[in-house]
Amino acid sequence: MKSRSTLTTWLSELDRSRLARVLALREDAAASPEPRSLGELADRLLRPGSVALVLPQLTLGCLQAAEALAALGGRATRDSLAELLGSTSPAAVRALDATLEALSDRALVWPDGNGALHMATPLRQAWSTPLGLDAPLEELLAGTTSEELRGMLAVLGIKPPGTRQQRLAALLEHHRDAQRVAALVAAAPAATRKVLEESARSTPRPSPFGMFGAPEADLRPGARWALDRGLLVEDRHQYGLVRTPVEVALALRGPEWRAPFEPLPPVPRLVPLTSSEVEREAAVAATAFAAQAASVLSACATAPPARLKSGGIGARELARLGKAAQADDAVVRIALETAHAAGLLARDGDRVSPTEAYDTWAEQEPAEQLAVLLRAWRDLPLTPSRARDEDDKALPALAGAPACGGCLQARHGLLTAAAGLPTGQGVKGAAELGPLVAWHRPLADDASPEGTPPFSTVIREGELLGVLARGALSPLGARLAAHADEELGITAGRLLPPATTTARIGADLTAVVTGTPSARLAATLDSMADRETSGTASVWRFSAGSIRRALDAGRTPDDIVADLAGSSATALPQPLTYLVADTARGHGRVRIAPAACVIHGEEPALLAEISAHRALAKLALRQLAPTVLVSGSPPATTLTALRAAGYAPVAETAEGTVRIDKGLPQRAAAVPRPRTEVGRRAPRVAVAHASDLPTDTGTEVLADRLLKAPPTAPEPDPFGSGVPFGTDTEEIVAGYAEHLSYSDVRQVAHAIDTGAAITVEYIAGSGNRTVRTLSDLELDPPYLEAWCHLREAERVFTLSRIHGVMPA
Repeated sequence: MKSRSTLTTWLSELDRSRLARVLALREDAAASPEPRSLGELADRLLRPGSVALVLPQLTLGCLQAAEALAALGGRATRDSLAELLGSTSPAAVRALDATLEALSDRALVWPDGNGALHMATPLRQAWSTPLGLDAPLEELLAGTTSEELRGMLAVLGIKPPGTRQQRLAALLEHHRDAQRVAALVAAAPAATRKVLEESARSTPRPSPFGMFGAPEADLRPGARWALDRGLLVEDRHQYGLVRTPVEVALALRGPEWRAPFEPLPPVPRLVPLTSSEVEREAAVAATAFAAQAASVLSACATAPPARLKSGGIGARELARLGKAAQADDAVVRIALETAHAAGLLARDGDRVSPTEAYDTWAEQEPAEQLAVLLRAWRDLPLTPSRARDEDDKALPALAGAPACGGCLQARHGLLTAAAGLPTGQGVKGAAELGPLVAWHRPLADDASPEGTPPFSTVIREGELLGVLARGALSPLGARLAAHADEELGITAGRLLPPATTTARIGADLTAVVTGTPSARLAATLDSMADRETSGTASVWRFSAGSIRRALDAGRTPDDIVADLAGSSATALPQPLTYLVADTARGHGRVRIAPAACVIHGEEPALLAEISAHRALAKLALRQLAPTVLVSGSPPATTLTALRAAGYAPVAETAEGTVRIDKGLPQRAAAVPRPRTEVGRRAPRVAVAHASDLPTDTGTEVLADRLLKAPPTAPEPDPFGSGVPFGTDTEEIVAGYAEHLSYSDVRQVAHAIDTGAAITVEYIAGSGNRTVRTLSDLELDPPYLEAWCHLREAERVFTLSRIHGVMPA
């Protein structure tokens, strides 16, 4: 309650723009239904789940300052924090002030009128032993009796005051003087000094009961001397654990000891760059990726990859897609994961197939295609190009692994780090971005293989997509970092050339397409030739087999020549027209009809040749007439064997007409995106400081309304406080959800009335505490029916077992 009251007071003293900045950085606290008072806003800001959302976005300096504040406890001030961190020079003080301001902008740390610094309780609880220190003396002495305090003061030679509170204050005053504590320990027995010095410099070890300290049975000689003087404190409520107060530990560590503090990012080696150099290299990489990604998805449309029984696309299918698209494994994985996240691919039984959205995407220009995949990459909760796990086992793609918030933060940290480089300069080597990412997002997950530079995997992804170029953030990366999605498409359109609609077909039976081929051109060439390379230039090669493939699909020789002529920038070379004519001349000379099966043709010599062919002996061919053979194998097997032997048969239907093996493209049903991902604006990541973050009109209006409202609005009571509820749903929920604050009740009722999704902390019947995201809520007091995203099924929840609420 003290944290809530001091935070409410601090919020009320902010001006509109500063409060709007807090609302912009803690968007979940301002989510619908919007808070009606600063007190309700403070409740939301202090939720453990809300603090957990913002914690991974803190820089190393912010985390170090917060840990030091947690170690100092409730007595922390700016001066005591500066002393602990060693920030006493003018430059260091300015850096510390900037760090504290960044924490304040997120409502994690705030000052009061007395100069004390307060911290959100969930943030303080992020460290069980901050800086390897135990709790403050005042907290450890909470259960100590007045008589015990009198005894400690008497041993210390201090006249005990009359009341317990006075005695506690006297002991605290003595132990907070580091010089007196050090002098006291210097006069202690040698065994006691050894115990105290070891405990001061070691992290308290956990007990079997979840607390920290040393069991009483493990006390060594000399510990009792320290216990009698309050230098060690016995916690009798926790099975006799012995704990070292933070004041004592800091005094024993000495006046020269300082907590680690790096308020500024590391300085990498920089090289001068021009914007044209960065744009040129980014354009080349982005163009190549767009072309290869389109090829990967086209291969998926032609032959949807099969899923492993354990889920995901395995190495064999990934290799097939890579060969078809002439792309390496990393590009294939990124293309699949981003396309799936963008709704272009979906699981369809035992395969992964394109959705109808893919058909629309495939008709777009390369710049539009790239923008869709880049937006998906920025917000992916995984590292898509990661191919092996910690045990060096191959990882399938699209395996549906649990969301990895640390992987997302690694990508956001990369964008932030690169955006902070000086204008006109880039790092000398891309690997030097790794330490910058680690500073900007110290809680990020590094998916890089062991033995490689930190965050090398995500850096390489950025280079492949054209987000990074020459060690600097490209214009595409700048738009991604700023979440300027509309400008992203415009920038991609400026850097990437439009789709190429014609190919240069040479006499060597190759077709070369510079840039990204249009969907129509790629489909035409894929159906008549074999792709050899993809990227900034793609190459297809014509052969008798590829032309036969087009004939097998039902195209006539004239259709093939016409389509190729319409797709060629020059007249078709004579070798290609001869190849089409020669292949067509032999195509269909032999026909296969179902019987079990029958082979017939108009040339007895050719049929005799086939019946005598040794490679076809397994078909058990038998000649019934000069122009008729019978095969002992099914039509499909016979057809494949004859083609493998160099013939060009065609299949017939039972009616005697040519059968064309041409099926409709397989499309998976579009999977609706979870409501937790729809409409939620991700936090901006490329701001050097929160004050650089623009606030939109909505947060400005809300900030103005909150500052004008009473700081603490009266809350209704289901049992008759006289204050009315906002809606009937609120009143019903409040009557059953006894563990929820009114702010939480409002959010549950809002989710029920509007169909919005929420995340709840739920205590199951077994007593286990779980976090569930729920949508499609229906109220059936005392129960709540909802779609559970964790179980992917309808579930019934008891309102009284909901202990916390967060917007999804």
